[in-house]
Amino acid sequence: MPSVKNLKKDINFVLGDIIEAVYIHELTTEGKPTEKTNAIIDEAITSFDALITKVNAKNVENKKAHFKQINVELEQVASQLVEKINAL
Repeated sequence: MPSVKNLKKDINFVLGDIIEAVYIHELTTEGKPTEKTNAIIDEAITSFDALITKVNAKNVENKKAHFKQINVELEQVASQLVEKINAL
């Protein structure tokens, strides 16, 4: 099982890269933020907060399964956000 520290880094890097991709899209198309791009960024930040809160939860019975589930959720959230970026 990867460490909690590495899981937090993965969450930070993945969602940070998604936000960076949105900024690159903004710069290469319209040069300014739109409502759709702001919504994607807000969703990424909300997802980050929710995942970090789950990682920091102390009252977990089976930590290994809990962290594995968080990793699965991260993959799902990331793929949904990437699909939204590609649809722009």
